Amino acid sequence: MPIVDVTVIPIGTKTPSVSSYVAAIQKILEKWAGEGKITYELTPMSTLIEGELSILFEVLQEIHEAPFQHEIARVATNIRIDDRRDHNDHSMQNKLASVQQKLNE
Repeated sequence: MPIVDVTVIPIGTKTPSVSSYVAAIQKILEKWAGEGKITYELTPMSTLIEGELSILFEVLQEIHEAPFQHEIARVATNIRIDDRRDHNDHSMQNKLASVQQKLNE
């Protein structure tokens, strides 16, 4: 299943803090996750989202648009997509488990 690493950067905020914008985006992700369409994980520098690629593009568009709803006139969004198709169980959890297994060897 594809995994997206995304960072939405509102440009021109009134303060250096962007946590309120991050919180607004997390609410959007909670909605999608509540519908069972994605799973996601907030990290200190970005958000990881897992789901079907067509759904991920819809989610990305919605979270990119979110800062514009809060009086921001410019947004930069960095997106990295990991889409492995030679393996059926390519999930965030399985990727971490694979690394942990190798650490324990």
